Amino acid sequence: MRLTTKGRFAVTAMIDLALRQDHGPVTLAAISQRQRISLSYLEQLFGRLRRHQLVESVRGPGGGYTVARKLAQITVADIIYAVDEPLDATQCGGKENCHDEQRCMTHDLWASLNRKMVDFLDSVSLDDLVQQQRERQRSQAANTATVNLVPTQRAVVVHNTL
Repeated sequence: MRLTTKGRFAVTAMIDLALRQDHGPVTLAAISQRQRISLSYLEQLFGRLRRHQLVESVRGPGGGYTVARKLAQITVADIIYAVDEPLDATQCGGKENCHDEQRCMTHDLWASLNRKMVDFLDSVSLDDLVQQQRERQRSQAANTATVNLVPTQRAVVVHNTL
């Protein structure tokens, strides 16, 4: 199992959107620029996110996207599934035909990993991720303010009178 770029970018874009939607709809061009994700790729992802009712589009001047539900009601698993990201560690896709059309010796291990992975991703909400980002931003701002308060050395000017 591996999470591909599609799933990573979808989660990243949703966090970006959720962080900024308080000021109105967010354009994909702005997300593209901030996150360095291709605009055409974002358009594909947001088409899928819209079909799964995770985002809403607003047309016209000042248009863009907003999150369609409360942030606490959207999980990372919802986002990943919406963009057709498979979360399966088994070789057989759960069909139990992984070794010569029979169940392999490690099938139960990988199936158990799948369940734990889905349970974990389903336990993390978009709101959790947004709050983590806001806390990180506050922490970075506090560190920057502290650095700016460090006194600087003052130069002493000596006037030579001859």
